[in-house]
Amino acid sequence: MHTALALSFLKPPKLSSCVNSKPTLHLSLSKPIKYYVSFPCFNTLICCSNPGFKVKAASVPESESEIEKTDLTHIARLAAMFGIWYFLNIYFNIINKQVLKVYPFPATLTALQFGCGTLMVSIMWTLNLYPRPKLSSSQYQVAVIIPLAVVHAMGNIFTNVSLGKVAVSFTHTIKAMEPFFTVLFAFLFLGEMPSLWVVCSLLPIVGGVALASFTETSFNWTGFFSAMASNVTNQSRNVVSKRFMVNKQEPLDNINLFSVITIISFILLAPTAIFLEGFNFTPSYFHSAAKSGLNVKELLIRGVISGICFHSYQQVSYMILEKVNPVTHAVGNCVKRVVVIVSSLIIFNTPISPLNLMGTTLAMAGVFLYSRAKRIKSNQKAS
Repeated sequence: MHTALALSFLKPPKLSSCVNSKPTLHLSLSKPIKYYVSFPCFNTLICCSNPGFKVKAASVPESESEIEKTDLTHIARLAAMFGIWYFLNIYFNIINKQVLKVYPFPATLTALQFGCGTLMVSIMWTLNLYPRPKLSSSQYQVAVIIPLAVVHAMGNIFTNVSLGKVAVSFTHTIKAMEPFFTVLFAFLFLGEMPSLWVVCSLLPIVGGVALASFTETSFNWTGFFSAMASNVTNQSRNVVSKRFMVNKQEPLDNINLFSVITIISFILLAPTAIFLEGFNFTPSYFHSAAKSGLNVKELLIRGVISGICFHSYQQVSYMILEKVNPVTHAVGNCVKRVVVIVSSLIIFNTPISPLNLMGTTLAMAGVFLYSRAKRIKSNQKAS
């Protein structure tokens, strides 16, 4: 059995954003011997001729065939996770739209979806399918997590409002504006100056969304502003995370942080939905709904399915983020949005004009260019 050198740090760095991201050692046999340490989540590579690390022996595959087999297994696993992510997202948007057509209560439906997520998280922790988080006042103050939960809940309410008012394809075309608000808020609140390539990539995004909006047959101001508000709240959540989440010895990982935010969002949103829309699960409501030709049983089943898909696709998204770098994840998210738009156009037989199609395509191309520009920027920092 051959051996290779593996790192054991003298003093592990505090990397809260890289909880599950492991540094990788690359050994160059040229003289002098050089060690290259890569941190996947930062997309960086550090070269050390005489590193101050302790070393220990670790086994490696005995043949190149074992290495190739391991790589192929990893690629196949990632491909399966991306496929599940896309399928759940498509199914969620379709079911969600169908429910909102006959049940125009987006806050109540969002609360139901968070309720399903809370139940799934409870089962996951109870059955030890995933390690339960260790929360303490010294680790994650309530003042830090609650703002994240509030903007997370608001973002999903606004998305559901938009889906109920306009076509699924149009909602996701508007949500392609997320990179614009990411750059804007990072500049205003974090002082991060965007590169020229990033700024240039925003132009087709803004132009494409504007063109799609002007030519959208299902255009509705409520749906438009709700989707825009969803962009603002979602990107505000990212800014809050960057500004307030501090390094800790044992921070929450992405999946547990999302799980805790889901539970808090449900606790906050359930009474808010009742206050805004009333209690819509009474026998009298079901009786009136049945008179209007609404299949109540099917509505409830689809509502629960949308909640399961809602939590599951976001959970899978975080799992993927732990295995790939953020830029790769952003590219995958761009492709996912395209797949959702195309699928919704086919399933709902949504009419689309050539100019509208051009605007949507331009916006999606801008999002892809944005992800490429972010990769260039990260590579420049690494070098």
